[in-house]
Amino acid sequence: MKTLKTALATTVAALAAAFIATPIFAAEPTPNDTATSPAGQAPDAEMMAKMMEMAKPGENQKLLGDRAGTWNYKLKFWMAPGAPPSESKGTAVTKSVFDGRYSLMNVTGKMEMPGADGKMKSMLFKGMSVDGYDNVKQKFVSSWIDNMGTGIMMSEGTYDPGTKTFTYQAEEEMMPGMKTKVREVVKIVDKDHHTFEFYEDRGGQETKTMEIDYTRQK
Repeated sequence: MKTLKTALATTVAALAAAFIATPIFAAEPTPNDTATSPAGQAPDAEMMAKMMEMAKPGENQKLLGDRAGTWNYKLKFWMAPGAPPSESKGTAVTKSVFDGRYSLMNVTGKMEMPGADGKMKSMLFKGMSVDGYDNVKQKFVSSWIDNMGTGIMMSEGTYDPGTKTFTYQAEEEMMPGMKTKVREVVKIVDKDHHTFEFYEDRGGQETKTMEIDYTRQK
């Protein structure tokens, strides 16, 4: 059996070989190139320096890291416009990972949802998000999974420092072929409070279907 050190060395060597051979780093052909020129070559020092710079966490990642901690939340969920909301509570634990590059949140709570018989019942809810700022795309990015589905919702967004508001755009598909445009708004009230609003496109009309108030545990 390989030792961990040997396995890591093998993995690094394989990645390096694939990295060097990747066509994206191939040099632009010149009139003097011959048919025997290699298809790809290792990136030069300037390219490597740019890649390393892109990999560094900065102020945008810190914005997300500022939400690290344990939060109590109160949730309102509207099944239909005009209907009274279903309310629930829970806890969200957020932490920075990979040297501040990403923010990981785990959510646990109770949620009132319709059962197979159509009647509302309290169900255990668990969810997880991974948030970051993509230095290449220059956008905030987020993924969400929970125990009430099997898909992964991907979002991209922006931040307005004037209003301390993150706005994300996404698309969800709860049933095959039934895609819905989604807008998410995260408002930073202060270091101990923030809100989350979830809007869905219902027949061309944007409707708020969820609202969450977060308060930091002390």
